[in-house]
Amino acid sequence: MHHIQVILTIDLQNLPENFQEILKEEQAVVSEWKEEGVLAHLFLRPERNGAVLQFINLSLEEVKGRMETLPFYRIRKNIEYYELLPQF
Repeated sequence: MHHIQVILTIDLQNLPENFQEILKEEQAVVSEWKEEGVLAHLFLRPERNGAVLQFINLSLEEVKGRMETLPFYRIRKNIEYYELLPQF
């Protein structure tokens, strides 16, 4: 089983005026991924400047493709992808 961790950082200094609308759209997309069974975990970062997402059963390319559809992808400051090997 593939496990991919994504660390998304958004640019808090340059948030668009419609940020609250974008946030609602973001929540809808990640909820769909959870229902599909491909998003195992979503953690908010303590600084509130992004999130950590853990995907399962997708390749790295599939995860990157999905991340590019996220509303927050447009306001990202940085994004990191890590392939993980579960030990237990």
